[in-house]
Amino acid sequence: MSEKDLLSDAAEKEAANPSFQEDETQEKEEYEDVCYICRRPESKVGRMIRIPSNICICADCMQKTFDSMNQSGFPMNDMANMNLGNIPNLQNLSNLSNMPNISMINLSELQNMMPQSQKLKKKKPKDGKKAKPVLDIRSIPAPHKIKASLDEYVVGQEHAKKVMSVAVYNHYKRVAADSEDGIEIEKSNMLMIGPTGSGKTYMVKTLARLLDVPLAIADATSLTEAGYIGDDIESVVSKLLAAADNDVEKAEHGIIFIDEIDKIAKKKNTHQRDVSGESVQQGMLKLLEGAQIEVPVGANSKNAMVPLATVNTKDILFICGGAFPDLEDIVKERLNKHSSMGFLGELKDKYDNEENILNRVEVEDIRKYGMIPEFLGRLPVIFTLDALSEDMMVRILSEPKNAILKQYEKLLAMDEVKLEFEEEALRAIAKRARKKDVGARALRAIIEEFMLDIMYEIPKDDSIGKVTITRDYIENTGGPVITLRGCMELPSQAG
Repeated sequence: MSEKDLLSDAAEKEAANPSFQEDETQEKEEYEDVCYICRRPESKVGRMIRIPSNICICADCMQKTFDSMNQSGFPMNDMANMNLGNIPNLQNLSNLSNMPNISMINLSELQNMMPQSQKLKKKKPKDGKKAKPVLDIRSIPAPHKIKASLDEYVVGQEHAKKVMSVAVYNHYKRVAADSEDGIEIEKSNMLMIGPTGSGKTYMVKTLARLLDVPLAIADATSLTEAGYIGDDIESVVSKLLAAADNDVEKAEHGIIFIDEIDKIAKKKNTHQRDVSGESVQQGMLKLLEGAQIEVPVGANSKNAMVPLATVNTKDILFICGGAFPDLEDIVKERLNKHSSMGFLGELKDKYDNEENILNRVEVEDIRKYGMIPEFLGRLPVIFTLDALSEDMMVRILSEPKNAILKQYEKLLAMDEVKLEFEEEALRAIAKRARKKDVGARALRAIIEEFMLDIMYEIPKDDSIGKVTITRDYIENTGGPVITLRGCMELPSQAG
């Protein structure tokens, strides 16, 4: 197909779809051009030079190309045919009389090299008028409303929910406040500590659903020092930028939750370079404090051929969470420092049976665990989550809006079968889950195990109308009670 045919084909498509040109114009207004060679955006390098197939090259890269061609003695022809525009940065253009035929490169293959996830939105121009705040504080619910919404999904953990609700609300009050009176509100990054399965990640994910704000959840286990295999430290901000639709201004007022933060603790008794421990903590100091950093757009590494965006982390709220295994032993060691002799003596096993010993944690204990003092100093709000008791697990099974039992009731309701659990059966499930010592995650594993035969047999028989899970079934001494439609209850032999 000739070039004339391609042009006429494009004209026909545009005529058939009038909104095509409008969408393209709107996209150009929202997103800025990025140099195809150095991947820097237009806001950093200035006006771009456009060559066929809608490819943009900055003046610096074009100048370097010309210089390298001059030094190599490459013949330069037909320079006047290129529409370079009024680019002040280009030098010695008057000496260029010849230009190689650029059509020898198949530019049509390069047309769509940059996906939508790697395009940068333009920053709004700042004028003399007072800038309109990105977020309206009146649109953010009050702390008691945030906590009430969390109560619908998270059982217990009253103190943790209260701390998170107040922190998020104050964060956006801080964003909306001005510093004209000389009072600048500092941000309060948080560190949440709790045993595995206590609901740390679930609380943050629930908060993300409830609030219409950019929120990114990153994992600290893959972070390494710059130059080593793994994710760069700036990748956590890159995920927030992606969550904000590559809008830098919106991302600069978001929330980042870094899970498994205890995995970057300083390694003990090692003679090798600690590229995923203490060095990662030191690299994160500038993120937590607030700094202008360059992050890759749509990738985890700066080495990728993607544009780089400059993000200021001063107004980003960081929430770090971790299970910190064996931290209880450090707390007990500190508490047992008193003499075990005399009238004021204490028994060495006094705190062995205390379930929520992490509530007594202090900064010194976390520092001894392996977190450096500079890192902890940038996380002023430290709070703990309670270990799940048997009563809490019973409530988790049935009370939350997205409870496990409600999910299975909905599954069986699609087969027109009613599912019921006896109170004693719930208690037996919670007791088994406590023995696994993995928190609320054990509940689903146990339910899946006992519901397997029922979910397999139910679609076979259309006469089944109701299934009741009993304590005997959970304890493997009986079976569930099956009720046929319009008939008496029959004990089942399932399991």
